Amino acid sequence: MTRIEAVVFDIGNVLIEWRPERFYDRVIGEARRREMFAALDLHEMNNVVDRGGHFSETIHAFAAANPGWHDEIMMWHDNWIELASPAIDHSVRLLRALRRRGVPVFTLTNFGVQNYPYAAGHYPFLEEFDRHYISGHMKVIKPDPRIYEMVEEDCGIAPDRLLFADDRKDNITAAAARGWQVHHFTEPQGWAGRLVSEGLLSREEAQ
Repeated sequence: MTRIEAVVFDIGNVLIEWRPERFYDRVIGEARRREMFAALDLHEMNNVVDRGGHFSETIHAFAAANPGWHDEIMMWHDNWIELASPAIDHSVRLLRALRRRGVPVFTLTNFGVQNYPYAAGHYPFLEEFDRHYISGHMKVIKPDPRIYEMVEEDCGIAPDRLLFADDRKDNITAAAARGWQVHHFTEPQGWAGRLVSEGLLSREEAQ
């Protein structure tokens, strides 16, 4: 078995729940939310931020371009931390257990330049990684192969010695194509089991 030299965490739906639809269902109702998401590509708006676009400027411009949905779009800006909540506590414990073991822990995440520090103010564990690979700073988002290549170039670790957890299959497929070890994250218990099976944590540490 190849020895893992660093563990790489995605953030959305791995360490923090990312459920914009759930927020809008609660605030404006499911029917109105479905109409909105059918009419507007809000996730592509978010991708612009994740590629390095300014968080506030991007959302304000999108709201101005879609006046019929202006107030609802601005909720993405003004209530952003409610879209990105709550923390997935078991995953946070795994992150910290790895660090106590001395295992290097990185994040590779599609995240904006301005809203990452905002999120870290609410979730201090986001500052605990040994290396931060934030797409907004890198100007490229997963699953573009270049973002994985940039991680390899920066950390100097061979691809097959990186273990990467992400909730999206396209992201882990792209990493696996470069030779990374990968884990499709669906719930923290499965991720805990993978870390135990790799010899990175004991069963007790992975609780």
